[in-house]
Amino acid sequence: MELETPNPDSAETLSISVAIRAYNSAETLPTILDKLKAQEDTDEIQWEVIVVDNNSTDATAQIVQQYQANWNRSYPLKYFLETRQGAAFARKRAISESNGELIGFLDDDNFPSERWVTEIDSFSQQYPKAGVFGSQIHGEFEVPPPKDFQKIQGFLAIKEYGNQPRRFNAEVLDLPAGAGMVVRKKVWTDNIPKQLQLQGPVGESLAEKGEDFESMIHISRTGWEIWYNPKMCIYHKIPAWRLEKDYLLNLVKCSGLNVCTLRCVRATAWRKPVIVSRIIAGSLHKSLKHFVAHKGQFSDSLVANCQMTFFLSSLVSPIYYLRRLLSQAE
Repeated sequence: MELETPNPDSAETLSISVAIRAYNSAETLPTILDKLKAQEDTDEIQWEVIVVDNNSTDATAQIVQQYQANWNRSYPLKYFLETRQGAAFARKRAISESNGELIGFLDDDNFPSERWVTEIDSFSQQYPKAGVFGSQIHGEFEVPPPKDFQKIQGFLAIKEYGNQPRRFNAEVLDLPAGAGMVVRKKVWTDNIPKQLQLQGPVGESLAEKGEDFESMIHISRTGWEIWYNPKMCIYHKIPAWRLEKDYLLNLVKCSGLNVCTLRCVRATAWRKPVIVSRIIAGSLHKSLKHFVAHKGQFSDSLVANCQMTFFLSSLVSPIYYLRRLLSQAE
């Protein structure tokens, strides 16, 4: 079994590494690997597929072994086990093991379109100043989403901004999803600190969610641009449980609590009080406006409830940020 595939420093540099973070992915991984085996117009592209198993307890490793035995492609399929739980650790492992100048990240519920790899290569050449660029992400729902779901779909990494490229603005946390994100490896290694403040989802916990945004903010503040590429299309599988009230409210709450942490990434000491003041004033204004607009009644609208939860958790995010700093100083 080709586990812990060696990656010596002398390995040939490739154009693209596709890195899949897999955690108990036995159900979805075969579909993703089949999609990558069926990529079109990649004959002139040197690329590889990397599966980073983030300490799965199911048959994820065995599935990769089966595919490796019958891969029959010019681009390799590699496997690495990352026992440190968390999206940030899995991503860091993918970066260190990859041979590609560009690294495209897929979560284990992301299904790339047939030209995803080709469009990565094309966009990187058209936009050489783009250090990061994100995919157009459509939801593939097990059950119909609630009314007005498009207002909060970004929390579930659904990014639909039309068919024209657009530049993101990291200053206001306008950023692509980590799923479907492509980064230039050298840009990452030169600008991302060894230890991020947020470690990303760990098992079922969402408390550290936002590590992908934190990484992109570091990159944007060194002058690199961040873009949306609509031709890089992926489909995000959304099971019914991810549309349940308790999950969505916890998701937006955790996202809101980390707003101040993200806004203060690489901020100078004198700017942080200004950032905190703006967060408090802006969140308070949005909360009051939202409360009045819905007349204080949120039980009939899950989406409106989620929006209010995000505004209120953002409002208290400076306290959460301070607690984080104190705990890290201990």
